[in-house]
Amino acid sequence: MSFNIALTGLAAAQKDLDVTANNIANVNTTGFKESRAEFADVYASSVFSSGKTKNGDGVRTTMVAQQFHQGSLQFTSNSLDLAITGEGYFAMSNDLGAQDFTYTRAGAFKLDKDNFIVDASGNYLQGFPVDEATGDTTSVSLSTSSALQIPDASGSPRATENVYSSFNLDSTADAPGSAIDFDPADNTTYNSSTSTTVYDSLGEPHVLQYFFVKEDPSVTPNSWQVYGTLDGKMIDPTTGEEQTTVPYSPLITMGFDSSGLPSESDGVPNTSPNTFDEVVLPATGTTGLSSMLTNGASFPDTGVELNWRDEAGTANKVPTQFASNFEVKALEQDGATVGRLAGVDIGTDGKIVASYSNGDTSFLGQVAMVRFSNSQGLQQVGDTSWKKSLTSGEPIAGEPGSGTLGSINSSALEQSNVNLTNELVDLISAQRNFQANSRALEVNSTIQQSILQIR
Repeated sequence: MSFNIALTGLAAAQKDLDVTANNIANVNTTGFKESRAEFADVYASSVFSSGKTKNGDGVRTTMVAQQFHQGSLQFTSNSLDLAITGEGYFAMSNDLGAQDFTYTRAGAFKLDKDNFIVDASGNYLQGFPVDEATGDTTSVSLSTSSALQIPDASGSPRATENVYSSFNLDSTADAPGSAIDFDPADNTTYNSSTSTTVYDSLGEPHVLQYFFVKEDPSVTPNSWQVYGTLDGKMIDPTTGEEQTTVPYSPLITMGFDSSGLPSESDGVPNTSPNTFDEVVLPATGTTGLSSMLTNGASFPDTGVELNWRDEAGTANKVPTQFASNFEVKALEQDGATVGRLAGVDIGTDGKIVASYSNGDTSFLGQVAMVRFSNSQGLQQVGDTSWKKSLTSGEPIAGEPGSGTLGSINSSALEQSNVNLTNELVDLISAQRNFQANSRALEVNSTIQQSILQIR
């Protein structure tokens, strides 16, 4: 019997050595979780045996339990390298549309030939669908998840619908003179000018220029006329088309009060406080402002709206007329030319945002994360991956950073959670245990040999 007891001890020591050696071998494996060999004594008895004198029947391995505590983070320069801080796993599939998922914490991802995000084995990273404009997640169910793909197509152009401008006009400036007609080619006929680039439906840029002309203060004090040109062509504020008749009509006449703040538009009190009324330049099909284009493009049928404020309506960026030099406080528009993919960013919430060279951004999806009621019940399948089992429970999907799910760190990898110092100590301990059980076998052999030699 003592032979069998020593043999179970050798088997247990060998198992301990194997587990420890495997931990040491994977000390640099991304996302690896160390294992621990757990043992229990073997004790068999019957109603006819004396429990008081029973010595036990050895030892057995009850479980090789994985330890899922957090590994340290290693930061990289690849934005597709992802690490989870906290609880959770990435969901992976080995084929497009497959529902047989594996789960991992190894986030060394890259793009395949079709621009899908994959791991080193070619498994596809799963993501939740989102609204392209807002990034709002439309579903957090694994059944609606799909492989995440980074598009390589160009960003679509966007025609300008709104132009926002704010400025300070110099109240001390001299008026050019009421007898002088405004001429955009003659800088003596206006006080100041500024310009911005707007875009048509094909993404082609056009220069929209403003000219500010101070009216005779003896006739109309604190009043300015604003003219506009598109690619050098005078804009008719009523039709949006090119005007060729001199004198030209201004887009708007701005009146300021004694405090230098907006008071009236075209001689009528403003309907909106601290700003001037908007000017809408008509554009329908090929008429209106679109008639100035020669490339077959157009502006939106709703027209192009000229707003005399910044886009956010900031209180300190309203048009003013102070005794200070001409200053542009805001000048922006909402159109965009054709854009090329410039970069991909992944937030802590797993939202994937594509940035384009034209300044546009688009949400591509959200990295899917799952958790399990019992992580130690997961079934190992290799490549630092697991599958669900009866003891692990069903995967519970959710957005990163919600509930008990951890957050995502882009440009980072979770290193193995193996403590090499502890493993080397365990290795020595397992070796001593193996030697001790080997000695027990040797002693048993010596005793039996002595018995056989009795005459």
